[in-house]
Amino acid sequence: MSSALKQIFLMIRVNLGSLPRRLAISLSMVLSVALVVAVLAGFLAMARGFEAALAGAGSPDIAIVLGGGTNQETGSEVTAEAIRSLAAMGGDSGIARNPGIARNPGIARNPGIARDGAGEPALSRETVVPVDIRQGDGTEQTLSLRGMDVTGPALRERARLSQGRLFSPGAREIVVGARIADTFPGLAVGDTIRLGALDWRIVGHFTSGGSAFESEIWADLEAVQSAFDRQGQVQSLRVRLDGAGDPATALAALRDRLSALPGTPLAAVSETDFYAGQAERTESLIRLFGWPIALLMAIGATAGALNTMMSSVSDRSVEIATLRLLGFTRLPVFAASWVEAVLLSLAGAGLGVLASGLAFDGWQASTMGANHTKMAFQLEVSGAVILTAGLLGLAIGILGGALPAIAATRLPLTSALRARG
Repeated sequence: MSSALKQIFLMIRVNLGSLPRRLAISLSMVLSVALVVAVLAGFLAMARGFEAALAGAGSPDIAIVLGGGTNQETGSEVTAEAIRSLAAMGGDSGIARNPGIARNPGIARNPGIARDGAGEPALSRETVVPVDIRQGDGTEQTLSLRGMDVTGPALRERARLSQGRLFSPGAREIVVGARIADTFPGLAVGDTIRLGALDWRIVGHFTSGGSAFESEIWADLEAVQSAFDRQGQVQSLRVRLDGAGDPATALAALRDRLSALPGTPLAAVSETDFYAGQAERTESLIRLFGWPIALLMAIGATAGALNTMMSSVSDRSVEIATLRLLGFTRLPVFAASWVEAVLLSLAGAGLGVLASGLAFDGWQASTMGANHTKMAFQLEVSGAVILTAGLLGLAIGILGGALPAIAATRLPLTSALRARG
């Protein structure tokens, strides 16, 4: 056994030592694998970045209430009667109390309700309007203008003002997410921008840890309803679940309350699950395009690796024949040729991962989000992306090097020596 290992290591040294003689064709194999790995890593980094942007927007302590049997804000409507009923509920409904939403004094509250000093629910009525923003090159992009109650920003735990202040109730004032403020000109604090048929004053910028919220514009709900002729229309409610117990229990209690309300059926979903569902759909679409392209390229790279290694075997035919005549068995010949292919592929995979990290990691991209509006995010070359892309490179080397390694073991010894004699 030790003799076989020595032969394998010696054959590997001989193969690698002859690489400078075959530098051009070996580099072509490395570069082809690097290209495949870089393309796959780019698609996976895009999917991972989009997933991270949406995942960062969700909190298990926040629930989103939607109406009309939809799981998206588009097409959802929550009636004023339902809002008044929810505003009258308390702790066993799953909603914590906070100022900002007027309650109907004629509706009795249930006992045991979590409240603050004012006894009001932590609830924000919200509606989203697509608006067109002109870019520096003159083209227009559709962004989300979200009208919300004054409690809305506080229900987004990672949201922080980076400049200026929040909008004032009833005023045509907006605060702009950091990602779009950096992307579009004319969105500085103090500027005025036309949204729809009216001018709005930018009073602040906000960050949200790189989440999807940074691709939105926030304004007062009543100002948005008035400006876009949507009086009374509310697409969703954001509520803080009762913090006295488990969020899942509070969410279940809220769902029970919603099922008892008359009129349009309402559904509640945790903010985490809401954005995870959006991320899954778009992430699957990105991978649906990315993997077939990468696999087709991988097939070509595998064919290239096979040709490269066959040329390598042909170039080393004299060395192989000589060592075989000196007593080397077929196993060292096979192992050495296969190891060479795998090492070249791993070198290509490493180069591809490095290139993708330098080119894609942190790169700003955008895609269509909810309500057919633009959502900006950063590509993320994570450890999982690197591992997946590296495994693809390894597979190319294993598959592309197998047949040439077998061919090396079946090389006619005498004819190989005569051909180079």
